[in-house]
Amino acid sequence: MKNSPLQQLPKYIPRLIHILHNTPPQQHLLKLSPIALQQQGIKIPVLDFDGVLAAHGETSPHPQALTWLNQAVTVFGATHIFILSNQASPNRIAFFAKHYPNITFLTGVRKKPHPDGLETVMKITGQPPHALILIDDRLLTGGLAACIADTQFAYILAPYQSFAKRPFSETLFAGLRFLERQGIQLYAKLYQKFIHSA
Repeated sequence: MKNSPLQQLPKYIPRLIHILHNTPPQQHLLKLSPIALQQQGIKIPVLDFDGVLAAHGETSPHPQALTWLNQAVTVFGATHIFILSNQASPNRIAFFAKHYPNITFLTGVRKKPHPDGLETVMKITGQPPHALILIDDRLLTGGLAACIADTQFAYILAPYQSFAKRPFSETLFAGLRFLERQGIQLYAKLYQKFIHSA
């Protein structure tokens, strides 16, 4: 029986630390050029929704994110783009079905940090892990899922937010992002101390 994702977390702390330390402070979806991703060997972009394509609770992507999606469709082809959100609401699925019918909004898979969604994408496309990139704003959900599935990962440190519209949920998720970054760094420091004292 496989360990749960969080039970596997210690194994992937070094990679998560590497991601955290090597991500530009204002990393945003718009700073990830589809052409540049393709030149890096990426064939399949997989995108989270909340924070990456829109602020929390929105049912459609931000207009800027739509521009990015249109560029990505031109570069990769719509059938090679996937949406993997832990909040796959009917309204979001309906938006993509209407406006981007060839982009797959994944459903019926366990939520991140389970790697099921990414593994499903690999099965659908026949592409190896290194050809996929998950673009996500959470280390302990998307980041850990990418580590377990051994795919590429782009960490969004400057997510879309709307504190005026949803102050409670945005504050909650901003706090979660902060705590997971601090927690991972603290864990790594304690682990190093334990190793050196053993």
